Amino acid sequence: MTGGAILPGATLGVLGGGQLGRMFVHAAQAMGYFTAVLDPDETSPAGRVSHIHLRTGYDDAAGLAALARLCAAVTTEFENVPALALQTLAGHIRVSPGADAVAVAQHRAREKAHFVHCGVPVAPHAVIQTPEQLAAAGAELLPGILKTATLGYDGKGQARVGTRAELAAAWERFARVPCVLEQQLALAFECSVVLARGQDGAVVSLPVQRNLHRAGILAVTEVHGQNMSPALAQQALAASTSIANGLGYVGVLCVEFFVLEDGRLVVNEIAPRPHNSGHWSIDGADVSQFELQVRAMTGLPLTMPRQHSPAVMLNLLGDLWFAHGDAPAAPRWDALLRLPGCHLHLYGKLEARRGRKMGHLTVTGATPEAARATALQAAALLGIAPF
Repeated sequence: MTGGAILPGATLGVLGGGQLGRMFVHAAQAMGYFTAVLDPDETSPAGRVSHIHLRTGYDDAAGLAALARLCAAVTTEFENVPALALQTLAGHIRVSPGADAVAVAQHRAREKAHFVHCGVPVAPHAVIQTPEQLAAAGAELLPGILKTATLGYDGKGQARVGTRAELAAAWERFARVPCVLEQQLALAFECSVVLARGQDGAVVSLPVQRNLHRAGILAVTEVHGQNMSPALAQQALAASTSIANGLGYVGVLCVEFFVLEDGRLVVNEIAPRPHNSGHWSIDGADVSQFELQVRAMTGLPLTMPRQHSPAVMLNLLGDLWFAHGDAPAAPRWDALLRLPGCHLHLYGKLEARRGRKMGHLTVTGATPEAARATALQAAALLGIAPF
């Protein structure tokens, strides 16, 4: 559904109650909207701060009908929401992103095909859905990474394989589900683009973000003019815009890239929602990725975000709660917050677990060097490895 702008005072809905939903709710409420969260977990971070929390499954007909009655528009905070749920809601209210775009992001093979269609370089790869396709995979793809076509995130559903025997064994471990085998590339670093595209096709974006992953999970994001060459940043922005336009996308989209040692840029994957690497924008830009999400779904004007401070974001995983033993204990936030420019965001999760995203810390500074130096001090206090 399309139409005019949905103004503050209306109710906006989100499918999913995690931290991305929580930050969306905060942004929408700050702009004067009421919010409704659909998530089955009674302790979901977004549900606990929203005006309304519908505690049902994402494919529950009654829950979806209630959400449609309550809301003027709905978005999602994660890509694995059933596409049918989005289609059902779209028959009654405005939904962004649309089901077709989300379905592409949910399936690596479709995703790769879309990138190729848009003329954006991808890693050499092969789709493996049958024993015949497994046998036919080219030797040049080894060593490689076997990834399940669906339900993979934060390094899950992935296996590094160096030989055909390892490839076959990994496919068996994945229960022979459809997969994509990607050639392992020599990386210089990783980066991402967070953009918003409106119903009218207008596109705005945050500055390109340089990312460091550890064990498949984002650890550090740095955003400033010195994090990569202007030419490379412009190439990433142009490729991301092409991908969004090709999807007819409406909403916030993250496009993740590999930068190879030879300087080439290769697209990795997309996330049809705000992204961990864009969290810095809450404290380092005049329009955050979550405000962009609100603006895009309501048809409000999209203004280009302006970064006002160099920023470094550190992910705070549950491992930090177990730094001194098996019993969880929160880090000493008071010591951390003595450092200038530190902005602490905790997600309201009631249980710390290793590998679980519990919050993030954004460090802003007058210069890239100052922000990085303080972020390294913060990392040392928290027990996070230097970068």
